[in-house]
Amino acid sequence: MPEKDGVKEGLIAHLTELRDRLLRVIGVLLLAFFCIFPFAGDLYSRLAAPLLAELSREGNLVAIGVLSPFMVQLTTAFFAAFLLTLPHTLFQVWRFVAPGLYAGEQRLVLPLVVSSTLLFYIGMAFAYFLVFKVVFGFIAAVTPEAVLWTPDISAFFSFAVTIFIAFGAAFETPVAVWLLVRSGAVSAEDLKKARRYVIVGAFVVAAIFTPPDVVSQLLLAIPCWLLFELGLLVAPSPKKSEEAPPESAASPPESAGGRGA
Repeated sequence: MPEKDGVKEGLIAHLTELRDRLLRVIGVLLLAFFCIFPFAGDLYSRLAAPLLAELSREGNLVAIGVLSPFMVQLTTAFFAAFLLTLPHTLFQVWRFVAPGLYAGEQRLVLPLVVSSTLLFYIGMAFAYFLVFKVVFGFIAAVTPEAVLWTPDISAFFSFAVTIFIAFGAAFETPVAVWLLVRSGAVSAEDLKKARRYVIVGAFVVAAIFTPPDVVSQLLLAIPCWLLFELGLLVAPSPKKSEEAPPESAASPPESAGGRGA
């Protein structure tokens, strides 16, 4: 019975730690949201700038739904708050899992978190400054003269978020390759042999997440391929760690009050 009680207490301690980390994440996210919301309209206008630059005649975006003007600002503020607090969120995840990792793994997690965050932001910037211009320019070019192109504000926001997530995730390719090789799941040589399938997969993903024009698909597929090659260049040889797990992995974590952010 004492052993079962120890397991139960350890589980409760871990759940308490998880709850406290989640509360920190939610608290910081809400704080950022309320700070950003007063500027949500300006943020949306900045987000839609590449589209507005391509609209024909004196066209503007339109709001079809009754609550769309408010809801789109709400979702814009939330999305901006999520992006702004993403480093803090990932840091809380790292603090939660770190006690159960080997010492060598602990040294790697924080650089991986930082590099993953930066690559995601770079992917979004690539989409905003280059892909949006190409995509909206293409749509404007194929729009008949008899048609007044006035997209709905909610539809545009959904489209923008989809593109941001697609390109942000695509730019994580080097990290994914590095982790696969580092963990020993596959070798760099196996990935090199599968290069042709990776390239085909990149074009399939590009065809799903981008408009049906060749240029937009190339703007996603080619970076995916190049980032895959970059991942192969930096991928290490898998090594088995001989280090023992940290003591904290075998014992209940500290109380939430003793482990600040």
